[in-house]
Amino acid sequence: MVQQLATGVRYETDKFNGGALLMSRKQPRFMHNVIALVYDFDGTLTPQPMQEYTVLPQIGIKKGKDFWNAVAEEALQTGGEEIVTYMRLMLEKSKQKHYPVTPTVLKSLARNIQYYPGVAEFFPRISAYVKTLDVDVELRHYVLSAGLKEIISGTSIAECFYRIFASEYYYNEYGEAVFPKVIVNDTLKTQFIFRINKGKESLHESINLHMPPAVRPVPFQNILYIGDGLTDVPCMTVIRKNGGYAIAVYKPADTKGLKMCKELLKAGRVDFVAQADYRSNKEVDRLVKLLLNNIVEGIRYARESFDQSNKYLS
Repeated sequence: MVQQLATGVRYETDKFNGGALLMSRKQPRFMHNVIALVYDFDGTLTPQPMQEYTVLPQIGIKKGKDFWNAVAEEALQTGGEEIVTYMRLMLEKSKQKHYPVTPTVLKSLARNIQYYPGVAEFFPRISAYVKTLDVDVELRHYVLSAGLKEIISGTSIAECFYRIFASEYYYNEYGEAVFPKVIVNDTLKTQFIFRINKGKESLHESINLHMPPAVRPVPFQNILYIGDGLTDVPCMTVIRKNGGYAIAVYKPADTKGLKMCKELLKAGRVDFVAQADYRSNKEVDRLVKLLLNNIVEGIRYARESFDQSNKYLS
C-alpha cells in the first residue's frame, strides 16, 4: 500500500490488518524518476496526415489538400471548430460512399501509414539509451494527436506508446461511428500535458484541483515534446515555460516547414530544430539524446538531494 504525502515522498507500508493500515517500516522513496517523451503524430512521425493514408483514399478523395481546404472553408463559414468539422465531414462523405467507419475498419487501415525514416526503431532504441544512463529512470512514450485514436491504435508502432491521447468517435449499437466523442485540438492538447504531469491520465479524473509541484509524478522538467508546427505551440509553450523541453521537426525538402521551425526557434518555442529523420546518429536522435542526458542528470541531482535530506535532516 502506498501513501503519498505533500512533500512529494511516497511512503510504502507493508502491513494490512482488517482494513486498517499499520504504519510500520515507513520507507521514503524518490518518485520523480519518470521521463515523458511526447510526440505529435501527423507531420511529426508521418509525412502526411493519417487520414490521407487511411479513410480518404477509400472514399475517393485522392488529394488530401482538397478535403482539408473544404474543412477550413466550412469551419470559417459556420464558425465551427476545425477538428469537429473534419470528423463530421469525413463521416458524411463516408456514408455517401457507403463506406463503414468502425473501430475495426479504422485499425485495419492503419497498416497503410508511412513513417519518416527510422521511426519504428526509434522508440526501443531511445528507451534502451535511457537505461544506459540510469537503470532507475523510466522513459514513457506518449502520442498526443488531433488525429483518430482508433487509427493510431492500429499502427505497427502503437505498442511502443505508454498512452495514446487523440480524438475519438462515439459508436452506435452497430459499431458505426456517429459523432465525435473526444476532441483534441491545439489548445486542448495542453490538458493532456497537465494530465501527464499530475498523473491524472483518464478523462474522468479532474486536473483542476491544486496539486503542489512536489507531488506531481512527472515534473515538467522531465517532459520532452516533439512536434512540427503551429498546432504544437500551446504544448511547447506550457512545457518550456515550466522547465521542460521541445524540438520542432520538418519534412525533408519542405522549405515552408523549415521556415516555420526557424520561426519557432527564434520565438523561443523550442530548444532545437531538426529534419524529421529518426535513424540512429541523425540530428533528431542526437538532439533527443542530448536533452535526455540533461533530464537524467537533473533526476540524479534531485534524487541525491532527496537522499541527503533523508539522511541528514530527517
